[in-house]
Amino acid sequence: MKAGVCMLAYVLSFLLFFSPLWPLGENPRVGDPYLIINKQTNKLAYIDKGMIQKVFPVGTGKTQELTPEGEFDIVMKVVKPWYIKKNIPGGSPKNPLGSRWLGFNALGTTGNKYGIHGTNNPSSIGKYVSQGCIRMNNKDVEFLYDRIPIGTKVFIVKSAKSFEQLAKEKGAIRKE
Repeated sequence: MKAGVCMLAYVLSFLLFFSPLWPLGENPRVGDPYLIINKQTNKLAYIDKGMIQKVFPVGTGKTQELTPEGEFDIVMKVVKPWYIKKNIPGGSPKNPLGSRWLGFNALGTTGNKYGIHGTNNPSSIGKYVSQGCIRMNNKDVEFLYDRIPIGTKVFIVKSAKSFEQLAKEKGAIRKE
């Protein structure tokens, strides 16, 4: 009996993972929320409904290698994230992660290492300052948090191209 239940769970998990309803791993569809982070300009574009809705300043890695490049998925969302490294509770003014965490699965991680998050140091925004994460002003990350579902694609790149060019290439907005 137990073997049958395990096999059924395995089959259902397999079908769900490869189902068209499963958001992770799909290419973005025009109209879906999509984020592009350009390390060259330290800006983040929020794309929704096939249009660039807003562009925000961000802070990225102290060195180019620290913030990974590629396309990833938002896999974790946290209100008032706890800063485990220094045991600082969420909501504390000393917490460098700010008010929200949008974790993404870069380099095989599970959303707890790399993220888009707020900060307790707004003067760091627009600079190369982090250990790999994307820093935003708290009000900006709160705006995104309310609009970005789990499974949203995040494309991180260092490029001289415009957000519009990059979004068209990734299929987040229509090619004319």
